[in-house]
Amino acid sequence: MKELELTVSRKIAASRERVFNAWLSPQMLAKFMMTPLPGSKPAKVSNDPIKGGRFSIVMVTPEKEIPHGGTYLEIDPFAHLSFTWESPYSLDDSVVTIDLAELGPESTEIIVRHVKFKSEEARQGHEQGWTAILGNLAAQFG
Repeated sequence: MKELELTVSRKIAASRERVFNAWLSPQMLAKFMMTPLPGSKPAKVSNDPIKGGRFSIVMVTPEKEIPHGGTYLEIDPFAHLSFTWESPYSLDDSVVTIDLAELGPESTEIIVRHVKFKSEEARQGHEQGWTAILGNLAAQFG
C-alpha cells in the first residue's frame, strides 16, 4: 500500500532567514499555526528548537483545543527543517519536512511535505490545514 502524503507550497514576501526563524519562534508559531476554522485563536506554543528538542502546539478553535507535538529531526538554518508530527489525525511516525528556496532578497518559496496519515480524509484535512497555515505565515510578513 502506498503511503499517504501531501505537498503544499507558497511564495512568501520575506527573506529565507526570516521565514525560517518564524518556524522556530514560539511567538511567531502561535500567530500562524492555527486551524482554518472560523473563530480560531492563536495557538499555545512551547518549543526547544534544537535537533532532538520537542515542541508543543495547541491549536484553539471555538469548540475545542487540538494538541500537536513533535521532535525536531533536522535543523539546517535558513534552508531545511524536519520534525515528527503528533496529532489526533496523523500516525505516530508522521513526519513534516520544510524546505526553503530563496527567490530573491525578500522572496522565499516554502515547500511543506507531510507523510503518513490514518486515512485519505485525514490527509485532505491536513492539506487544507497546511495551506491555511502557509497563508497565515505569509500574512505575518505582508
